[in-house]
Amino acid sequence: MLIISDIHGSITALDKALAYKASLGARQIILLGDLLNHGPRNPIPDGYQAAAVAARLNQYADCIVAVRGNCDSEVDQMLCDFPLLAEYNWLIINGKRLCLSHGHTYNPEQLPPLAAGEGFVFGHTHLPLAEHQDGVLLFNPGSITIPKGGHPASLGHYDGKSFRVIELDSGEVLKSCRWPA
Repeated sequence: MLIISDIHGSITALDKALAYKASLGARQIILLGDLLNHGPRNPIPDGYQAAAVAARLNQYADCIVAVRGNCDSEVDQMLCDFPLLAEYNWLIINGKRLCLSHGHTYNPEQLPPLAAGEGFVFGHTHLPLAEHQDGVLLFNPGSITIPKGGHPASLGHYDGKSFRVIELDSGEVLKSCRWPA
């Protein structure tokens, strides 16, 4: 499972991220919001082409699970062939629930109802995170386009055993956390 957050309309960053789908053998793509627009507080990213990002993502529509980010809108949905306006989504993996959210509604300070052994995967902060808190997985892949906090651009991968934050340019694993623990 390839996990991408905060594309913010950069076709350049998206193409780099999608190259990992094949190399990692990922069958599913999780999109954690802020897909097409850069947002009023962010600089316009390199390779900003929102329509091209939508067209590229549409090529993978049959394997995408997405949630809405705070920069996503109903107009964005008109360009995308996959649902992207859900505030959150749930996956069941090996009998364990995994909540997907952009991170502006639910976040580590205000988690959805989760039991020990379950997981919360989010974006929004542009800060990578992979840890357990009170038995719950907290995972943020960082941002492929506008990283913050001195972190490099990054994405996430789940191989059935661990969630990993991967540096976009080098492929280096920056953080890793087993799940289920």
